[in-house]
Amino acid sequence: MDEIIRRRIHFYGWVQGVGFRYRARHGASLYGATGWVRNESDGTVTMEIQGTEEQIDQVLQAIQRGRYIEITGMETTRLPVDPDERGFHTH
Repeated sequence: MDEIIRRRIHFYGWVQGVGFRYRARHGASLYGATGWVRNESDGTVTMEIQGTEEQIDQVLQAIQRGRYIEITGMETTRLPVDPDERGFHTH
C-alpha cells in the first residue's frame, strides 16, 4: 500500500467564487482523500489534504479542470498525518 501523507497547500490566483471548494470536496470524495478547504480573507484558498501522493495529485488535477479556476501559485507544506480524520470538509 502507498504511504499516506498530509499537505497544507495555499493557493493563489483566481481561486475564490469560482467553484474551487466544491471541486476540492468533490475530487477528494471521488479519489478517497480526506481534509478540509477554506477561503481566506486575502483572496487565497488554504487546503489540508491527506491521502497517497496519487490521490492528492488526482484531487489537484480535478480542481485545475475547473472552468474558471486559475491557480497562479501554490505553497505546499508537509504535515503529520491525522489518523483519526474522516471525510473532507469545506469551511
